[in-house]
Amino acid sequence: MEVHQIIISVIGVVLLIPTLASLTRFDQWWIRGFDFPRLQISFLLIVEIIAFVLISSFDHVWESVLLILLVLSLLYQLVRIFPYTPFAKKTVQSFKGDDAKNHISILVSNVLTTNTSYDRLINLVNSKNPDILLTLETDKKWETELEILEEDYKYAVKIPMDNLYGMHLYSKLELQNIKIKYLIDDEIPSIHGHAILANGHPVKIHCLHPKPPSPTEDLTSTNRDAELLFVGRDVKSDQETVLVIGDLNDVAWSRTTRLFRKISGLMDPRLGRGFYNTFHTGYWIFRWPLDHVFHTPDFTLVSIARLKSIGSDHFPMYIKLNHEPRAEDFQDKPEEADEEEEVWAEEKINSGNPTETNV
Repeated sequence: MEVHQIIISVIGVVLLIPTLASLTRFDQWWIRGFDFPRLQISFLLIVEIIAFVLISSFDHVWESVLLILLVLSLLYQLVRIFPYTPFAKKTVQSFKGDDAKNHISILVSNVLTTNTSYDRLINLVNSKNPDILLTLETDKKWETELEILEEDYKYAVKIPMDNLYGMHLYSKLELQNIKIKYLIDDEIPSIHGHAILANGHPVKIHCLHPKPPSPTEDLTSTNRDAELLFVGRDVKSDQETVLVIGDLNDVAWSRTTRLFRKISGLMDPRLGRGFYNTFHTGYWIFRWPLDHVFHTPDFTLVSIARLKSIGSDHFPMYIKLNHEPRAEDFQDKPEEADEEEEVWAEEKINSGNPTETNV
């Protein structure tokens, strides 16, 4: 074999690793990290397949086997991300009408604690005028700078922290039954309660920001997965109108987030509309959707957008929904978890050693 044939073959074998890793249920950070760059992996696989076909002689059976494995790997990656392209079917229908009394708008922004461009977020909030603002990674300094918003946002829940997991919730809508909980980790807060729509209907909200699996944060995805699935399980049993919002430190197409949607019965308005990649603002080639808004089927979508940078490593995410109870009748039913998936979800929850019994 020529040297260039050996090189392209070795690269092909290496490019099989992300797919093989994704097929496992191991939760080490470097394995779960392959869940994130599926679009980038797909691009590399396409380039590799073209190069392999052009360069290889196919005189040996292993060359054909490797090509087949590369094609199957590409198909696996594409199947995972396809639902988030505009070519796929929309599961959440667009709102049609002009009555705004049932609307709720949300802006989610991971501000990056060290970011000092406070005015950029404040100006964005004034421009979009959301009903609810959730900020993440906010410390006491950010809290002080954002006090100017409290003239319009009469309801606020403040959890300033210096560990990158501070959280602040500002709302024009009345907030009730608010509880701050530390579901898995006593350093990672979450906010739970009800926001009352203009029409008087209560919406249960869960604001989350679990730790990501990484060598500097958490060596496994166990705690992140446990927190997401813990909330998902309880959402299903509550049978209320629900919103789950925040930086979930997981991509929409990962095994965990897909299972979260199945066991919660919540819907993702990005399906059939786009990726809406919110991280990382500094590297356009390495971006994926980490900031999410999931909702029960009794909402339709008014608008959704990834907003301009405020100087953070995350773009803010904005969504406006219309509460429409009859939507449950004409929208696709969320996919449900099977028995094996429910067992696995319980195992993941228990492995995180939750400090609470419910949310």
